[in-house]
Amino acid sequence: MSENKFAEMRRLVVRLRTQVDSLRSDANTPAARRVANSVERLEIDLAELARSVPAASDQRAVVVVPDTPYDPALWSGADDEGVGGHRRDHA
Repeated sequence: MSENKFAEMRRLVVRLRTQVDSLRSDANTPAARRVANSVERLEIDLAELARSVPAASDQRAVVVVPDTPYDPALWSGADDEGVGGHRRDHA
């Protein structure tokens, strides 16, 4: 999730918190307290989600693969998968 989406969600939760606080000041009923509790849990869960999701980066790391051939010593003693060991010495 992008940082913009988290920012928008935070903004909406702040607006919701403001409305619920206004509701509680007008009618501090058990239902209004439950709604306030739900908003508080939403704030906590949103903060936890923001910490658990890796930050999206607009810049991607570039991996440079060289055009130079690999050292043949890297492959000594290795067989090609599925070929059946065509490099074996047959004595």
